[in-house]
Amino acid sequence: MSVIPQPDNSALVKIVEGRDENNQLVKVPVVTELPLTIFLNRQEIVTTMTLGDWPEYLAVGFLKNQNMLKDDDVITAIDVDNDLGVVVVRTERETNYEEKLKQKIQTSGCAQGTQFGDMMDAMEDISLNPDARIHISDMMRLIKTINTMPSLYLSAGAIHGCVLAEGDHVLAYIEDVGRHNAVDKIAGWMRLNDISGGNKIFYTTGRLTSEMVIKTVQMQIPILVSRSGFTHSGVAMAEQTGLTLIGRARGKRFTALTGCQRIIDDYDTYADNGADDIASPQRAASRI
Repeated sequence: MSVIPQPDNSALVKIVEGRDENNQLVKVPVVTELPLTIFLNRQEIVTTMTLGDWPEYLAVGFLKNQNMLKDDDVITAIDVDNDLGVVVVRTERETNYEEKLKQKIQTSGCAQGTQFGDMMDAMEDISLNPDARIHISDMMRLIKTINTMPSLYLSAGAIHGCVLAEGDHVLAYIEDVGRHNAVDKIAGWMRLNDISGGNKIFYTTGRLTSEMVIKTVQMQIPILVSRSGFTHSGVAMAEQTGLTLIGRARGKRFTALTGCQRIIDDYDTYADNGADDIASPQRAASRI
């Protein structure tokens, strides 16, 4: 793995003293939340509240997911000023998104997430890999790995995590105070490391909203998994784009609402017993 959580990074967690229900002194780890302003060349694009790590991935991923950074754009430099809380992405192509910035809308995500009204435009030409598959046995092992890996979520909470995986192998695991920021960091990591999404799995701790579906499709990842639940617009958009959407994935249980044809029902190779503890895609599909 090139990117993993940093629960021991003192810059990301502060210790705060307080009192518990018995009026006893307690020391509680709390995650940081800092403003980061993203520039594309000379133009200020957005200020977001973020954990503070991997600003270059966040900036590149945000610009890519907002269709401001094209696939063929050449990035000439990424300048980060941690003291000012600024990251500047520089490209060979001259850019001017003054009109596009007027289309900015508020999303349902935490930490003041934003998206632009024309994000759907970039999805029209995206065709997700129809041959991609996810084995239930791999998904169960992947979820167990994620749930037991040291992370800020386990040590401090109040944070979301996103994982890029291939089969049951974690490629990148990134956290942030907002789930949309964690997604953008993954997108930026993929863009800067020339990682394709066609045969990958995306896991998130957040809700499966329309925003989450849009960003997953933009990364051309065909399978999206979450331990959380769904929104109706997220399900409808996943159906429209051909995305496999799997939610409520906890322990040996999950519910798949779209793209069930990509799920290989081999849970007997994972579970020693208790096959009824696993909601197969056939049983999940019967509830749709």
